[in-house]
Amino acid sequence: MTVAGKIEHTIAIPAGVTITADGETVKVKGPKGELSRVFAHPRVIVKVEEADVKVSCEYPRIKDKAMVGTFVAHINNMIKGVTVGFTYGLKVVFSHFPMKVAVKGDRVEINNYMGGHDPRYAKIVGDCKVKVSGADVTVEGISIEACGQTAANLEKATSRLGFDKRTFQDGIYIVHKSHKVKE
Repeated sequence: MTVAGKIEHTIAIPAGVTITADGETVKVKGPKGELSRVFAHPRVIVKVEEADVKVSCEYPRIKDKAMVGTFVAHINNMIKGVTVGFTYGLKVVFSHFPMKVAVKGDRVEINNYMGGHDPRYAKIVGDCKVKVSGADVTVEGISIEACGQTAANLEKATSRLGFDKRTFQDGIYIVHKSHKVKE
């Protein structure tokens, strides 16, 4: 039953996933791992029941409604991350100077970008795993934020100002995201 002045979203908990809420911290555990996140807002309440999670707000303002939707999206991404995971596919493109990309510890090393002598580095965020095979780079993990930031770090490491992008297309570019709907 809908109550006037209350907004509430219900998220079903899939089989094999356990969700616990301890104060403002929500932990999601599944077959691929465990994620936790703090959902702190004075008016938005996150409750975990047996088979679902309820995110609600009484007498919401516009920003409170937006925050409820944001919390719901984050919880859905956490559930998808611990069940399926996230994958970003990147492509190493070079036409002028052959680039070498390798994973070294907690960062990715890019050598000979545009003929430069100094290597460039991209930080691997969180527990993401980066695999390099030829001209293809794959970023995998259970946190969408960590995977997305790692892929963005790789793109940013090969950005260069002052060059026409139509002519100098060298770089590393995101070409595939597993969480996007295929068109």
